[in-house]
Amino acid sequence: MKLHRMARRELLATLGFLTPSLAGFSVFYLIPFGQSILISFQDRLGGSFTLSNYKELLLSSSFQQAASNTFWFTAISVPILVAVSLLLALLLNQRVFIRNWLRTAYVLPLVVPVASIVLVWQILFDWNGALNAVLQHFGFSRQDWMKSDWAGFVMVLVYVWKNIGYNVILFLAGLQNIPDQYYEIANLEGAGPVRKLFGITLTYLTPTTFLVVLMSVLNSFKVFRETYLVAGAYPHDRIYMMQHYMNNMFLSLDIQKVSSAAVLMALCIMALVFILFRTERIFRSYME
Repeated sequence: MKLHRMARRELLATLGFLTPSLAGFSVFYLIPFGQSILISFQDRLGGSFTLSNYKELLLSSSFQQAASNTFWFTAISVPILVAVSLLLALLLNQRVFIRNWLRTAYVLPLVVPVASIVLVWQILFDWNGALNAVLQHFGFSRQDWMKSDWAGFVMVLVYVWKNIGYNVILFLAGLQNIPDQYYEIANLEGAGPVRKLFGITLTYLTPTTFLVVLMSVLNSFKVFRETYLVAGAYPHDRIYMMQHYMNNMFLSLDIQKVSSAAVLMALCIMALVFILFRTERIFRSYME
């Protein structure tokens, strides 16, 4: 009976601490998203049930372009970000020169305001920017980076630069949690660097890798701020993302299409997250 009372008291205390967060999450996220789901099935605000919003959305060329660009951006930028972050983390985990200074440098993009970041990239990739000045100096022709197919590569570069610091921190934490005894035993058995990398480092870094991939996928859907500030509301077709489409529909007060697009994007993100967690669970069971 006493244990039951203590468990009840702990449960009430836990709920008391969680109530403010749950209330804020419900008011600002859960309830608005639920309302968006209802609006996406209405022909007008407060109207009757219909599926025409989703049908028009899927047949829209603008939506197809935005969805395709978002998919390819995530498919290209996330593997690049994860690979580069892992390589840098492996380097910084060694006894390299000015290691602490390098760690600070990779974290700086996390604390710099987005507007300042965008200003730097505008100066770099503008028609009269620093990169074109260097190209012209060496005899190459200028490129209109943000109004050509190069715009996609520019945004991938901005995305990687902005998010690499956070991933490096996560990988460093995972690397430092691997016991040194494993490497000592591998050295005694005559294992080479490649075998230690794949047999020890990457194996025990798997949970951290899944977390980094998950965070990178979610962050790839947040690149709208940088793209919007660099190229405006109607950028080149190569970097016209889902967030651009939703923002333009919101400005035209087409709430039904905005809600439908938000629901579809949320479903895609949930599907990706489910696949990642399922893959991690299968891998863990295989390792055990």
